[in-house]
Amino acid sequence: MEAFDIAIVGAGLAGNLAALALADSGRRVALLAPPARSQDGRTTALMAQSIDFVRELGLWEEIAGVAAPLETMRILDGTTRLFRAPPVSFRSSEVDLAAFGYNIPNAPFLEGLERRIDACETIIRFRNKLDRLTAADDAVDLHLDDGRTIRAGLVVGADGRQSEVRRQSGISVRTWTYPQTALVLNFAHTLPHANTSTEFHTEHGPFTQVPLPGRRSSLVWVLSPKEAEAMRDLPLETLSRAVEERMQSLLGKVTVEAPPQCFPLSGMQAERFGKGRIVLLGEAAHAFPPIGAQGLNLSLRDVMVLRDLLRDPGQTANAIGAAFDRRRRADIQSRTVSVDLLNRSLLSGFLPVQILRTAGLHLLSAIGPLRSVVMREGVEPGGSWKALRSGLRERVTRKQA
Repeated sequence: MEAFDIAIVGAGLAGNLAALALADSGRRVALLAPPARSQDGRTTALMAQSIDFVRELGLWEEIAGVAAPLETMRILDGTTRLFRAPPVSFRSSEVDLAAFGYNIPNAPFLEGLERRIDACETIIRFRNKLDRLTAADDAVDLHLDDGRTIRAGLVVGADGRQSEVRRQSGISVRTWTYPQTALVLNFAHTLPHANTSTEFHTEHGPFTQVPLPGRRSSLVWVLSPKEAEAMRDLPLETLSRAVEERMQSLLGKVTVEAPPQCFPLSGMQAERFGKGRIVLLGEAAHAFPPIGAQGLNLSLRDVMVLRDLLRDPGQTANAIGAAFDRRRRADIQSRTVSVDLLNRSLLSGFLPVQILRTAGLHLLSAIGPLRSVVMREGVEPGGSWKALRSGLRERVTRKQA
């Protein structure tokens, strides 16, 4: 039986990044996942904290050429309701950042990660499915679908919403659905995007354009399931006109580059994010609608916390799951609740909810310090308090000088 320090089940973005981060310490890592079935046409917006993490892993140079900076994030009310919110623009320069983050196509990102993994001597790739796992006090045995068994001191479930690691570990999950489907596509346009992401809030959900290099952008258009399917089946020329009209021609003439993909929206949160020698991260632990660029950024914070715990000499291996659960609970729950409330506020026809949402966006538009707090928290949880402490220290230093 082959033995490893860590076995990671799932080789999406979160699983691959976890493998590289945890193998950095010299640990022997097994990465267990069958080959991907289809090309991923989506993009991922990584905020500044996540970009710093990617740089630390030595990956940035490889993907920088296909990434586009997010310097301005703009919210526009695209509803026809009685109470409409004012436009709100968040500029990275307001919080002393060159960019909030970067938008990166998933396919080349994954390809770069896999090349790095293939070149890493301490990561062994198994292109198998997990059949079952058996946990003991001192290790976990993973039984593969080809009859082999491997043993690991720690198992990381990064195998998505239908996580087999989560199911085999007896961790329950809370799920919910939305009457929405995300239509995802990339498009070219005749006017420059100026590194600006524009999110229209509509009665069916957000319509979010995010810049790509050159005069190209990605789009997540949240619609009712029936409308999303109808849009998906339109000829590309007709769909291009529909996207341009919804964008109010802000980027000029639009040309959709390939047939779109549809993803029904739902939410999910595991009852706990780890126990014993088992840890869940990414969409094995939490999932919610694609609003505010929170998904993979939350998953990378999972990886960062796990790496910190493994570096702690006082942390016992058979209790790492419980420690991980404690460390991640507040961040995951707060992000899940905030995204859920924002999405439901767009769908609500209840007038007081619409008034509250409009008033909140008006305050963000009018009050600079409040806008700065929201921006810093969006980039890095606790970032506004770090900036406040740093500012106070600078003031005290100046007075003492």
